[in-house]
Amino acid sequence: MLNESIRSLLAVALGAFALPAFAALNILACEPEWGALAQELGGDKVSIYNATNAFQDPHHVQAKPSLLARARNADLVVCTGSQLEIGWLPILQQQAGNPKIQTGQPGNFEAARLVRMLEVPSSVDRSLGDVHPGGNPHIQTDPRNIGLVAAGLAQRLAEVDPANSAFYQANYKAFAERWKAAILNWEKQAAPLKGMNIVVHHKAFVYLENWLGLKEIAALEPKPGVEPTSAHLSEVLALLQRQPAKAVIRAAYTDGRGSEWLAERAKIPAVMLPFTVGGSERAKDLFGLYDDTVQKLLSALNQAAGKI
Repeated sequence: MLNESIRSLLAVALGAFALPAFAALNILACEPEWGALAQELGGDKVSIYNATNAFQDPHHVQAKPSLLARARNADLVVCTGSQLEIGWLPILQQQAGNPKIQTGQPGNFEAARLVRMLEVPSSVDRSLGDVHPGGNPHIQTDPRNIGLVAAGLAQRLAEVDPANSAFYQANYKAFAERWKAAILNWEKQAAPLKGMNIVVHHKAFVYLENWLGLKEIAALEPKPGVEPTSAHLSEVLALLQRQPAKAVIRAAYTDGRGSEWLAERAKIPAVMLPFTVGGSERAKDLFGLYDDTVQKLLSALNQAAGKI
């Protein structure tokens, strides 16, 4: 009985001197690519929750109670910006009542501010469709943009969590070295793709096209964000008879019926690219995302050439 009492007292005493557990930095990522990047940089110092997945249109998301709870407890939100999330993020910020993640605060990070935006319109008119005033927001389709965002995100992590600043910077340095080598490898593999004519479902691949030298002939959507009509699909098919393409591509979250219709009649491959982390079985992380993207495009090119 005495020994048991002594053991209990020792346990209490040791507990009093135990080091406190440090809570992970809560990060709400608007899109999976930024969640994956934050994980690369933050390691075990961060806890990531993705507001969307690869099979959801990031333009249109419901601010559900579960998502609201995550926003309420977030230390940092990492989003694309350029008004990609304009339809839902402001509502989430307002209803969450979390001062840390409000626009302009250190806890609000916009990736698009760190890259050169493409397709910036001279004017915005809703009759033109879903056009973003700051430029095309789908910056993640070019891995060089990921590298630029990584540098800024590492700095922001250090700002909101200064106790782990050295950890974030060390992780960034290691990631940047691996990423630079991976980009060189992807570009070497993708050399045959330069000049490849493609049709896209949504104008979501301009950064990919700019990176690899792809040439966009047409889009299945008559206007950005407007689903394909049978009349417009017929117009695109007629165009391809004059200016052939090698493939029609779409994102994982996009309805495939339009691209399949065109591919069957134009006799070209229909390709579903992962678009973001989780968009295919192979795209389990950022490295897998571009591995799979390049390989799918090369396979389509070979298929169009009758090599497979």
